[in-house]
Amino acid sequence: MLSVVKSGGTFGINGYIVDVEVNITQGLPQFITVGLPDTAVKESRERVKSAIENIGIKFPVKKITVNLAPADILKVGTLYDLPIAVGILSSSGILDQSKLEKTAFIGELALNGDLRPVKGILPIAIKLKSEGFENFILPQENAKEAAIVEGLNVYGFKNLKEILDFLNGDLEKQPEQVDFEKVLECNLEKFGDFAEVKGQYAVKKALEIAAAGFHNLLMIGSPGSGKTMLARRFVSILPPLSFEEAIEITKIHSVAGILKDSIVRCRPFRSPHHTISDIALIGGGSYPKPGEVSLAHNGVLFLDELPEFKKSTLEVLRQPLEDKVVSISRASGKLEFPANFQLIAAANPCPCGYRFDPVKECKCTPAEIKRYLGKISGPLLDRIDLSVTVLPVKTQDLSSNLPEESSKQIRDRVLKAVEIQQNRFKNEKIRFNSQMTPSLIQQYAKLSQEAQNTLNLAAEKLNLTARSYHRIIKVARTIADLEQSEEILHKHIVTAVNYKVNENLI
Repeated sequence: MLSVVKSGGTFGINGYIVDVEVNITQGLPQFITVGLPDTAVKESRERVKSAIENIGIKFPVKKITVNLAPADILKVGTLYDLPIAVGILSSSGILDQSKLEKTAFIGELALNGDLRPVKGILPIAIKLKSEGFENFILPQENAKEAAIVEGLNVYGFKNLKEILDFLNGDLEKQPEQVDFEKVLECNLEKFGDFAEVKGQYAVKKALEIAAAGFHNLLMIGSPGSGKTMLARRFVSILPPLSFEEAIEITKIHSVAGILKDSIVRCRPFRSPHHTISDIALIGGGSYPKPGEVSLAHNGVLFLDELPEFKKSTLEVLRQPLEDKVVSISRASGKLEFPANFQLIAAANPCPCGYRFDPVKECKCTPAEIKRYLGKISGPLLDRIDLSVTVLPVKTQDLSSNLPEESSKQIRDRVLKAVEIQQNRFKNEKIRFNSQMTPSLIQQYAKLSQEAQNTLNLAAEKLNLTARSYHRIIKVARTIADLEQSEEILHKHIVTAVNYKVNENLI
């Protein structure tokens, strides 16, 4: 007897529908799985057989053929255990096929019939909803993640026996509920507070500008000057996630298998070690997975000790910094992972780190300094909007009892600037000043005559590239927004140029 159970899979960060066709016929006992399964899927026969027997049902001693359609896409993982088991129960007459209408199944089975969570649930749930499915049955641990999709009845179960009783009408179960009003509440306290950082007013201002306009930033300073401390508090002044942004991030984290909650509530802060490989940073592999740049989507990618990263690793950042997406081509097809991240980087000014230290002497030669900073290529620096020198904190600042500005105070100004941008770009496909194209710059970044003259003079004197020229205007637009100025003035351009051109990188 033939039965068809609906399930799903992921390709990149998008879901697709999988038909699990189970046919039981007379013949020598066999369990054959076709439809381009990987090793984990092939091994499901042992888990399914043991799970069915351990809930008190005799496993059919017949020829069982399982086909996973579409058969031209590689099926990866253990998520097909449950639909295969349900298909066998339906083909054996224990479940009525009509009760499987408009219902999808996903989950890994333990040998005793318990259900274990799997990854990639959210993109599959979104696809199921778009295809008109009404019910989604899956492990209890995955239920809240899938319930984020409105209009889909999500049922989480602990074991296969519960699902069997539910489908046969012997067990009542309510769909999983999510409080959408509280779903995006982010606890910013875990990121720290700028009130804890003494001094460093110029750096804090640069971080505020970066947060308001979604600009990339590089901090250069000696060890112990507070670069990492400042960077880790950066998320505390960023604007909150919109629901659409949170869904995008959650899809990526779900596919990567690192989702710790039903939805990502705060902007991501990813801080990979400088020994990271190119693939781990950018994404890829035999079965392509998102890298750190995609895991930081709509959030922050913090690269500490930037010159310590391999030059080849840093160079792969150039394309996603510009295009906001990572394209990976394989024989099976082309995948795209979103990578609209904000780069915050920190670097020492020289190999020993004490080039700007007022007490410790730097013993690096000019050639060593040039070689060290040369690891940060010109094209990569060109894509960084703000560069600021972080000097050691003065003793009087450290011992001062005067209160420092809190993250909330800085964030309030950032939110006002973000609101201005959202109103400005309400008819465009962008949200922040850093995302403006040259045509949008002409439309929305009006410079006063004095500001235009200053920018032209700086471009000639400093031999700026067209990219740097436009990035200075974008930063100046953000500075003007923070001051709630409609026009970009001379002082805004001067500040933006000073942040863009850092003499300590030369």
